[in-house]
Amino acid sequence: MAKYVGAIDQGTTSSRFIVFDHDGEVVALDQREHAQIYPRPGWVEHDATEIWRNTQAVVAGALAKAGLAAADLACVGLTNQRETTLLWDKRSGAPLHNAIVWMDTRTDALVARFMAQGGKDRLRAETGLPLSTYFSSLKLVWLFENIPGAREKAEAGEALFGTMDSWIAWNLTGRHFTDATNAARTQLMNLETLQWDEKLLALFDVPRACLPEICSSSEFYGLCRAPLEGVALSGALGDQHAALIGQACFSPGDVKNTYGTGCFLLMNIGETPRLSTKGLLTTLAYKLGEEKPVYALEGSVAIAGALVQWLRDNLGIIEKSADVEKLAASVPDNGDVYLVPAFSGLFAPYWRENARGLIAGLTRFSTKAHIARAALEAVAFQTRDVVEAMEADAGVALAALRVDGGMAVDELLMQFQADILAASVVRPRCIETTALGAAYAAGLATGFWKDRQEIAAHWRAERNWRPAMSEEERDRRIAKWAKAVARSFDWTD
Repeated sequence: MAKYVGAIDQGTTSSRFIVFDHDGEVVALDQREHAQIYPRPGWVEHDATEIWRNTQAVVAGALAKAGLAAADLACVGLTNQRETTLLWDKRSGAPLHNAIVWMDTRTDALVARFMAQGGKDRLRAETGLPLSTYFSSLKLVWLFENIPGAREKAEAGEALFGTMDSWIAWNLTGRHFTDATNAARTQLMNLETLQWDEKLLALFDVPRACLPEICSSSEFYGLCRAPLEGVALSGALGDQHAALIGQACFSPGDVKNTYGTGCFLLMNIGETPRLSTKGLLTTLAYKLGEEKPVYALEGSVAIAGALVQWLRDNLGIIEKSADVEKLAASVPDNGDVYLVPAFSGLFAPYWRENARGLIAGLTRFSTKAHIARAALEAVAFQTRDVVEAMEADAGVALAALRVDGGMAVDELLMQFQADILAASVVRPRCIETTALGAAYAAGLATGFWKDRQEIAAHWRAERNWRPAMSEEERDRRIAKWAKAVARSFDWTD
């Protein structure tokens, strides 16, 4: 019997392949970044062909590092950046356009057009989502309206739509499908039926012929082609849903936050979807095989780790992302500098497409270290805004926040997060929880792991940060942050 499970983690900035053993420990990992394409201000694209090429490369790389062959894997799972939208030719496999990334804001005029007919929340009852540039529906409308021949090909079934899970899975297996967690982020799926909604398809004028089949998050989808020849693809989830499983958040009230390109906080709310009144999203948490679907409240922050990349690539104040913690720690505090990273507007709980980034409080005393510290603190402040909304929606106070993702290794950030939340922040032994969750979903479908209880037994805390900031200081900083956020509003017309 094969001793390992593989997971493809196709993220916003890179693609990775990770091999896990039965205890959920990392055996090997390989990673490649792909280009971030910015044709205009607010536009963000990816070359889907480059992403598939990188996916093949990291699979081969991780297997080589572990001295394994594809046959040594019991199965493979897939997790992905959500909402990023692609149309490709069914016959040739060539994309009709670069993938439009989830944070792209080119559809702001479309948001206004559809809001005029019923307001921002007109689709919340069916989808749990507000009208926003964030979701796939309006990105697909944009492609139909701007790419010659795209609509005609889609209507004829000659062009296929998908988020990046569909693209990778189609290249791996030849099957055109998506899982229900990714479908939930298109704003085209009904949150209760877990099927494409005829009313929504009519509203956005999306032809059913181009849509993938909706499957559960854990089932046998098919056997893979090279570079995973003959391996069962049996798990697929959007990245934040995968991290919820990887963090073993199986009980209502369990909360995790993933610090990646963006920041995504999810709370398990059980088997009944509940609409937010505080600016959060209601989303499908996961659907494991024939089990009942489980739902979540989610707070999505557009810019987290991407802010560190911006300091590196656009401002040049650090050489590599890992340098930000040392630079930020070289000063005792932020020097009264606050950075609001509204590069793509502000997501939860504000939903302000017309907000733009700003740095407030600069004086001649301010240095690049203060800006670096303000950048890290911005991630924690944004998380606190989401937690406050989530506590109000759920009617419970947060006791502890389980954290994962690349920025969870930043101890300065984690301590400040605990301070500004006035709650414990807990990092698990394995922070590769997104890929791990996809591996768990795949392994549950094939019997590699028996059930959720076996998975939950693998979870171990590695570090716990407790708040050390005075209430007076916390309140002062939160008030300053709120002032800076308010000044970012209505920057664009």
